[in-house]
Amino acid sequence: MKDTAYYALEDADIDAFRAETSQTLTADDAPQAAEIAKNIPLYDGSTLRPLLEDPAQRRSLQAEWAHILGRRSGVVVIRQAQPAHAAIDAATDAVNAIIAAEKDGSGGGGDHFAAAGANDRIWNSLQKLCLADPETFARYHASPEIDAISESWLGPNYQMTAQVNLVRPGGAAQTAHRDYHLGFMSPAEATTYPIPIHHLSPYLTLQGGLAHVDTPIEAGPTKLLPFSQMYGPGYLAYEDPAFAAHFEENCVQLPLQKGDALFFSPALFHAAGENRSNDIHRLVNLFQVGSAFGRSIETVDRVAMSQALFPMVRDLKASGDLSDAGLRAAIAACAEGYAFPTNLDHDLPSGGLAPESQAGLFHRALAEGMDPATFAAELQAQAHRHAA
Repeated sequence: MKDTAYYALEDADIDAFRAETSQTLTADDAPQAAEIAKNIPLYDGSTLRPLLEDPAQRRSLQAEWAHILGRRSGVVVIRQAQPAHAAIDAATDAVNAIIAAEKDGSGGGGDHFAAAGANDRIWNSLQKLCLADPETFARYHASPEIDAISESWLGPNYQMTAQVNLVRPGGAAQTAHRDYHLGFMSPAEATTYPIPIHHLSPYLTLQGGLAHVDTPIEAGPTKLLPFSQMYGPGYLAYEDPAFAAHFEENCVQLPLQKGDALFFSPALFHAAGENRSNDIHRLVNLFQVGSAFGRSIETVDRVAMSQALFPMVRDLKASGDLSDAGLRAAIAACAEGYAFPTNLDHDLPSGGLAPESQAGLFHRALAEGMDPATFAAELQAQAHRHAA
């Protein structure tokens, strides 16, 4: 009998994916859009602002966006979501200063899903901009449109995060991928999560970006495959050569102007494009907005718990009083099994897209025969790296 609770790698069906991504977005799907281009609805920020001031019209627009992001093409563009270009320019100056300072210090941040190239990444640009220039931060983030679309997908009390990506001429394209949460795992890791989690993951975050410069096609705006977020086993499929080829053959790009915002489901197959321009330094502030519900009900000091538990578990394992299955369960009840959230400036990915988790450190310490003092020191060092 086929397992219907989990996706398997062999469930990735390129014909089904082709069918899913061959749909067409119609005007009936996006009646409040100014136009539809390449299956992407484009909204005019100047006409949205008065609508967003009226609760009923705001709710209607948000319902339209949520429908498009979830069940239609999966992507929305808001023209001039931030029309205050002076604030964008001030933010650009601030982040360029941060990039220069970080290059002097550590060489700068790396990129996910892309080979090393002519680009610079600022992890946690949200906090860094706020602390460097609070007034610019206030003016820059004062966008009712960005607030409304974030709320349309995640509801109120969402959490904003941001990562600046500056791609200079010659900067390489990314490979096609999906995003956080399951998109930051290998396909094999994703198979360990049941199907409902595959369907839930895209509803926990919203991906977006604000263009800091005019970005024509040759500068490499994000490549997008409309409707691909609706394909169930997609987290297992994006590395498959047939799926990657289909993406490259069918993806679309739209030119963006300074102040335009692009938002899409994290399950949409996408990739930053190659900057083939001679003189455009493509700077986009990437937003990853998180649901308020991605939290546990209590705060727990898992560092202290792990430090206390480690010598007990080590002794019980050595005496044979704790089975391997029991050991895994005890560690799962105590240690943080997920590597995020973390400070990606200091806590770098380890052998994949994610750093080592606290539970991973716990298991490694047992396997390597660490003594409690060494484990405690590594635990504290890891906690320090995680801290913002």
